[in-house]
Amino acid sequence: MSDSYDALLVVSFGGPEGPDDVIPFLENVLRGKNVPRQRMLQVAEHYQHFGGVSPINGQNRELIAALKIELANHQVEMPVYWGNRNWHPLLADTLRQMQNDGIQRSLAFMTSAYSSYSGCRQYREDIERAQREVGAEDLQIDKVRVFYNHPGFVLPMADRLRAALAEIPADRHATTHIVYTAHSLPLSMAAGCRYTAQLEETCRLVMAQLADSFSWKLVYQSRSGPPTQPWLEPDVCDYLRDVHETGQHTDVVVVPIGFISDHMEILFDLDTEACELCNEIGLGMVRASTVGTDPRFVSMIRELVLERTAAASREYLGEQGASHDMCPQDCCPSGRPAGRPR
Repeated sequence: MSDSYDALLVVSFGGPEGPDDVIPFLENVLRGKNVPRQRMLQVAEHYQHFGGVSPINGQNRELIAALKIELANHQVEMPVYWGNRNWHPLLADTLRQMQNDGIQRSLAFMTSAYSSYSGCRQYREDIERAQREVGAEDLQIDKVRVFYNHPGFVLPMADRLRAALAEIPADRHATTHIVYTAHSLPLSMAAGCRYTAQLEETCRLVMAQLADSFSWKLVYQSRSGPPTQPWLEPDVCDYLRDVHETGQHTDVVVVPIGFISDHMEILFDLDTEACELCNEIGLGMVRASTVGTDPRFVSMIRELVLERTAAASREYLGEQGASHDMCPQDCCPSGRPAGRPR
């Protein structure tokens, strides 16, 4: 069914853009969560290691600039707005601007390819909270579907995996292992959504694009909860140690399949910690790039918009089909006990 929308809202996580931003940003991220302050200070050091600047805001600016050109080149007359969960431009400020500009109905593109509380439902709750804050309840905002199996995401990621494999001598490909990574979630949250199933499907779809056969594994990174809370495992560094100890592999290609840009979880958890570990244990490591502003990915966002505004065909790879547009009321619960702060 085609429908009428007069804007597109890009919704993302946000990140600090200077040393003074780091602690206030992390306090926003962790508000209402049972994360020890000492852990927060450890994460703050990760950001200070890079001058207190997360790349994510700059990467979102690049994506939005490319998207505006893509829409204009295809005569899609739709302004693009940008609002973050945790740092400027904050969603409330963006919705206030949209309201002032006379926007009435907007689509929303979340910078997460997968269904989960933190990657989808929480963003919808963030939007609703911001609407109440600025009195914009009449501004209708509908999300586009998750895109884990869209060719505009899968095919560029396959090319990035091929490029990473090309950095490893061909005579070592037989002993090269592919390690896909995604952000870990509490098991209680993961149990209520299709996050792991969608991630595994994306990995299979990417592997299907390769001419040669490689062994592979989906692992997790960047957990932030207390040690007593079970999260998705194995952790990437623990798994890399296990790979080395088997003696079967000379090299690994680490593919951050759970992310769309090279932000802090990539730069620190993979390019710093995982890389240092591989150097220490003598395991060759190449890290594949994320999708970034690949033209096919930018075109995919336009196609997701046209699915809703012009009844365009719903593109997907594999057998799971295109995900729903309108999320059910009970979709992707947080996994926290009732009444506990979010």
